[in-house]
Amino acid sequence: MKQYHLFALLSMFFAGLTAVLAKLGLKNVSGDTGLAVRTVFVFIFVWLNIFAFNPLKDFSKLTIKDVLFLAISALTTSLSWIFYYKAIKIGNVSEVALIDKASILITIILSILFLKEPISWKIATGCFLILGGLWILTSK
Repeated sequence: MKQYHLFALLSMFFAGLTAVLAKLGLKNVSGDTGLAVRTVFVFIFVWLNIFAFNPLKDFSKLTIKDVLFLAISALTTSLSWIFYYKAIKIGNVSEVALIDKASILITIILSILFLKEPISWKIATGCFLILGGLWILTSK
């Protein structure tokens, strides 16, 4: 198994836990309040990770272009989280998470267009299956 596959599997596992734990934490508060509290902890844990596993000199390698793309990514992440928390507050977390994970379709399309990543028959087939599943989930 490649190292990035292991990291991706760990990401998948923790993302699955995240949705359920977040829904439990939103019992008495709005999605916005829950997200604000969660984000404080994310900030702390990410900085602890930096201090524990990454040299601070790594920051000197950042270019203005890198920072700009990371800032735009932060904006889109924030918007994604805001709408995700609003959705799980009022909806079934299992449905919301499935729809949210269909964002892989957008990721694949953009990675082909902007990052020039190749598309294989496996990726194309997977995209159509995800799209079909999304249609089944959202149809009445």
